[in-house]
Amino acid sequence: MDTQARIVAFWKQSRGAVDGLPEAVPDAWAFGATPEHADGLLSLVLDGTKTATASSLWDYEATGEPVPAVDSYSILLDGQGRPVAVIQTTAISIVPFDAVTESHAYREGEGDRTLEYWRESHERYWRAHSENARGFEPDMPVVCEGFRLIYAASASLA
Repeated sequence: MDTQARIVAFWKQSRGAVDGLPEAVPDAWAFGATPEHADGLLSLVLDGTKTATASSLWDYEATGEPVPAVDSYSILLDGQGRPVAVIQTTAISIVPFDAVTESHAYREGEGDRTLEYWRESHERYWRAHSENARGFEPDMPVVCEGFRLIYAASASLA
């Protein structure tokens, strides 16, 4: 089964398990830039540690992808591109990198969950993996997204 077919089948399974999910299949994506990073961050979502993420607004502009909207759904993929979970966006704010809050950094659940760790790891990430020509700047616009886990497949279904 190819990736898109897996995503469609997973969405059908999700809709059968969770009342009220829309018929249209939402965007499916993985965290990070490597399979290992995707799996590590996904595990933080699945265990309830990670309830937020951050993206470069410049990357959205460069790729033409829309910024997530409150109440929208996403399918999270593992490092192999398999659908594993559904999240719903609960909050969006766009702030300069140097204005991201300690609270947001904590909700991202990474490292020691401090703002210092968040700044170091995200600067390193955007310097290495930006999808836009500007890369990283201390005042770059960051899309801070809060979310909640709606559904997760069992390990045997991933």
